[in-house]
Amino acid sequence: MHLAIAGNIGAGKTTLTKMLSKHYGWEPFFEDVLKNPYLDDFYERMERWSFNLQIYFLNSRFNQMIDCANNEKDTIQDRTIYEDANIFAPNLLSMGLMTNRDYKNYESIFKTLKSYIKNPDLLIYLRSGIPNLVDQIHKRGRDYENSISIEYLSRLNERYEAWIEKYDSSNLLIIEVDDIDFVENKSDFKLITEMIDKKLESIF
Repeated sequence: MHLAIAGNIGAGKTTLTKMLSKHYGWEPFFEDVLKNPYLDDFYERMERWSFNLQIYFLNSRFNQMIDCANNEKDTIQDRTIYEDANIFAPNLLSMGLMTNRDYKNYESIFKTLKSYIKNPDLLIYLRSGIPNLVDQIHKRGRDYENSISIEYLSRLNERYEAWIEKYDSSNLLIIEVDDIDFVENKSDFKLITEMIDKKLESIF
């Protein structure tokens, strides 16, 4: 079984992935942030490094999804390859931060890779408003995220909502995270696991 968590920057994907993997005994696959050689440069000069960053994430997540498909254990993944292709890359293009030539190249590579991967059995989308995203980003204090603008987050949120509204590639569970604190509140985390249990029962 392969589950994946989707959501905007600061929505709580990595934290929830850690907590759910521990709770259920699933093997986690995390977004490659610390080892990513382009992330700092990207947030300094988005238009220069956008294509490099997206190709790096595309390759990293493709390999993760292959590993998930071949894994004997149940797996949970922090963000999927589909978010890069449906949200981040098109957003960079629309903001003029990726050239049309680079985007077409990226899109072609994604379509090739997509034919080799299997969709997750369940996609969990963490829906969050901008104030909560900003608050969470400030709390975790990553230096390279200091330059993220509210406009950039808002554009991503709009694309996430449009993508989720039409999502039909696998089973979907939407969790509203603005008014819960699954880290500090055990009852909130229990609520999430109950929602997941109920969804998985209906699938399997």
